[in-house]
Amino acid sequence: MEKEKILYGPEIIFDNLSLKLGGNLILNGVSFTVQPGTIHCILGPNGGGKTSLIRSLLGQMPHEGDIRILWKSALQTTGYVPQALDIDRTLPLTVLDFMTMMCQRRPIFAGSSAAKKRIIHQALTRVNMVDKKNFLFGGLSGGERQRVLLAQALIPEPGLLILDEPTSGLDKAGAAIMRGILEELKSRGTTMLMIHHDLAEVREIGDMVTVINKKVQHSGKPVDILTPEIILNIFSAK
Repeated sequence: MEKEKILYGPEIIFDNLSLKLGGNLILNGVSFTVQPGTIHCILGPNGGGKTSLIRSLLGQMPHEGDIRILWKSALQTTGYVPQALDIDRTLPLTVLDFMTMMCQRRPIFAGSSAAKKRIIHQALTRVNMVDKKNFLFGGLSGGERQRVLLAQALIPEPGLLILDEPTSGLDKAGAAIMRGILEELKSRGTTMLMIHHDLAEVREIGDMVTVINKKVQHSGKPVDILTPEIILNIFSAK
């Protein structure tokens, strides 16, 4: 018997979202809905406004129009996995230091509670990075840093997970770990919105796809959206 899904992820409604930067129109009247407990992938050409959409959702960019996050439970936790982190790689910051910094309010030098250390250890174990917890964060490969960024987004367990090119820089092993965690979260009812470039991966894991190039160009199931004609239009867009 299939395990019953515990729905606690939110529905997200983008309603006529528009955004300008320096007089340039980045997003123009973007409207679509992310259903709760689904993996919703965002595709589009570079410069089409995908990351600006994510940053608007995170409250990092002023915009016109509405973004409504409709939670279905009291557990209202959001995790975010950026494509890359702008951090001085020469800093003497270990993976454990980074996780501690990201996952608690108290300063690193104050240490962590036993409970917090256990949670961090579990998160690093999930992404197969616990053996490198004492390595310098700046010395990791791009794929390893991406795994650590995923680990910090899992504390606390997110009802909403937002990802910007989550498999960027990952090798096959890292991509498999990423997919396993996304599938696990989906089984628990987490809502996931991710920018993606790997069409094969989108076909495999995506429930819905929205193509954005300043406006919504297409939105629907991967089988309907990822046709040769639409793919050509997406990536030949100027």
